[in-house]
Amino acid sequence: MPKTKLPQIIGKIVNTYGTEDGINHIEGPNLPSRDLVHEIATNFLDVLFPGYYAKQELSKGDVTNYIWEKIAFIYHHLSRENFKSLKSAYGNQEDEKKLTDRSIEITFSMLNRIPDMRDKLRGDVLSALDGDPAAKNLDEIILCYPGIEAIAIYRVAHEIHLLKVPLIPRIMTEYAHSKTGIDIHPRATIGEHFFIDHGTGVVIGETTEIGNNVRIYQGVTLGALSVKKDTSGNIERGKKRHPTIKDNVIIYAGATILGGKTVVGENSIIGGSVWLTESVPPCTLLFNKPPELTKKKIC
Repeated sequence: MPKTKLPQIIGKIVNTYGTEDGINHIEGPNLPSRDLVHEIATNFLDVLFPGYYAKQELSKGDVTNYIWEKIAFIYHHLSRENFKSLKSAYGNQEDEKKLTDRSIEITFSMLNRIPDMRDKLRGDVLSALDGDPAAKNLDEIILCYPGIEAIAIYRVAHEIHLLKVPLIPRIMTEYAHSKTGIDIHPRATIGEHFFIDHGTGVVIGETTEIGNNVRIYQGVTLGALSVKKDTSGNIERGKKRHPTIKDNVIIYAGATILGGKTVVGENSIIGGSVWLTESVPPCTLLFNKPPELTKKKIC
């Protein structure tokens, strides 16, 4: 019978768990739940853009109860996931009571930051309306533009990162990445009035710094040059590896800007498909020469 083969197969699989190869997490601290962190991010979106993602009409009379429900969910679950994240980082080095108190403190801090996040997101949405002639109104931008969703989740994740919570910020931005095709590291620093048009394939690396009133298009990479290794052969971490984009810069589709020393000066425009590994002065238009086209008559 085929079923008699299952114990042997299972035994072989379980035997592989005895090796310390970095892909087992057995008898370690409970890690954050990816599904719950995704739900937390979704509830933050509901609070940041009330009425846009609700299944039913949201009236002024109902809004307080609606926000109570969302905030209660975030408070309960984010506190718990914060605890698991901190526990995974500190293990038995920290008293559980202290970790619990810290987890709750972080959650309250996040909830207190929601008004400021809404102010920033209002600027981001208005930038989309100002920057895209195809945008008809704010409703269309909030409901339909993947860039706004990716930026909103990034802004939540970035604040959690600033509160020194491991894992959760990255889970959130990778959730946005999976939904929108836009990959923003939660540690990246992004100013106000930020607009990503279309968005598919955008990559914004960990140590990227972006100023105010910046607009980028699909396929843009703000990345690192080849990663150096130390004398022991280990990758160097913690250094600035990604570019700095100053205020009022536009970066068109497919441009690649690499390196921690690369700075794009204020009011510059980087054309489509440009490959850039050196700094650009302010007020510079940088573009490739048009390619030579070959035409042949085929009929």
